[in-house]
Amino acid sequence: MSVRTPGASRADLVADAALALLAERGMRGLTHRAVDETAGLPPGSTSNVARTRQALLELAVRRHAEREARVLALGEMPDPGDGLDALAEGVARAVHRLLTHDRALLIARYELALEATRRPELRAFYDRAGAVFKEELAVMLTAAGSACPGRHVLSLVAWADGLMFSCAAGSFSTEVPGPEDIRAGLRELLAGLLGR
Repeated sequence: MSVRTPGASRADLVADAALALLAERGMRGLTHRAVDETAGLPPGSTSNVARTRQALLELAVRRHAEREARVLALGEMPDPGDGLDALAEGVARAVHRLLTHDRALLIARYELALEATRRPELRAFYDRAGAVFKEELAVMLTAAGSACPGRHVLSLVAWADGLMFSCAAGSFSTEVPGPEDIRAGLRELLAGLLGR
């Protein structure tokens, strides 16, 4: 399997290979040697980019956040001030893209999240990388009229993450809801959160 992307830096190539390995083999399959092989790099190349396992995991978390941000495209969301339907539409599109664009990216995220529960130094790094998404959601929910954006972000993220986990790795792994179903579920959730 090759993960070469034209114009990618060596660090990005290593990180992309690490993410591919996490999705394919899990945390145990992530070794410096396996990353070299997957990336098509000479032996020892990954160690030159990320000397320790912690450095390799941090590189994977950073790259994951970059790639997921591109898939989510939160900057292209409709203006949440346009109402509940616009917010539900934008979030539904983002969730559907994650479920259909690159399922392996979701699986890699779950591997990294679980590893972060065992490594406090990774937990801090993982949480910092994810804070950007929570902040953007808080801004959107505030614009949509949320009086408790922190609590509502937690509810929205829990709903979306639960749906994505169920469809990527859980008991609904053979079913991916269409954008209309995701939008309807989000509209119901947001209506309850925002009292509409």
